[in-house]
Amino acid sequence: MCGRYVSTRSPQELAPIFQVADWPAEETLAPNWNVAPTDDVWAVLERAPRGEAEDTAVTRELRPLRWGLVPSWAKDVKVGARMINARVETVHEKPAFRRAFIRRRCLLPADGFYEWQQVEDPGTGKSRKQPYFIHPEDGRLMALAGLYEYWRDPAVARDDDPAAWLITCTIITTEATDAAGRVHPRMPLALTPDHYADWLDPAHQDPDDLRAMLGRPAGGHLNTRAVSTAVNNVRNNGPQLLD
Repeated sequence: MCGRYVSTRSPQELAPIFQVADWPAEETLAPNWNVAPTDDVWAVLERAPRGEAEDTAVTRELRPLRWGLVPSWAKDVKVGARMINARVETVHEKPAFRRAFIRRRCLLPADGFYEWQQVEDPGTGKSRKQPYFIHPEDGRLMALAGLYEYWRDPAVARDDDPAAWLITCTIITTEATDAAGRVHPRMPLALTPDHYADWLDPAHQDPDDLRAMLGRPAGGHLNTRAVSTAVNNVRNNGPQLLD
């Protein structure tokens, strides 16, 4: 799984990378070295303007979404904490993800991600969880493959009230190989810049074509290194977590 990652780029840095013309200035996120489930995260997506028909021309947006997909039919948002990942092998079949896979795909910018491995503490002889930071060898940004979904809050009366809608996302994962595979059996999937437009375009709906666009981050050219166990606590944050 991918249960924690790093996302430190600002909207000013992300917008030109993903060819986003503008973004809501009032929506800001601080750099995050310990992104955890239910956190707000930057996402790139394409959709028709709010209130317009689905066949209206889409615009590319950079906006915060909550990590942990809440299906439109869910009775409670708490289910999202268990839906932070979607397996690429079954994403087109699972009721929670199949509609989003066809119509609502996104990119989640990341500097790298964390995985954990059980190791023996040489001092105590006891087993403990050692975190590892996995990132592209060249330090480039990763565009993780994601899905997003809308959830209508029944406690809010009016559809046009922004508080009525929660937009959440999930990360698509696959079997891990190379550096990541030595630490954990699963890893997130990513897209290369030449596939950004097709992945984001809601008009592209063939499941086989969509899955063919997905690849391992940085083409599998990843570095893996042990980092501070402080990352184990979601309340800890800051660049020192990568020490």
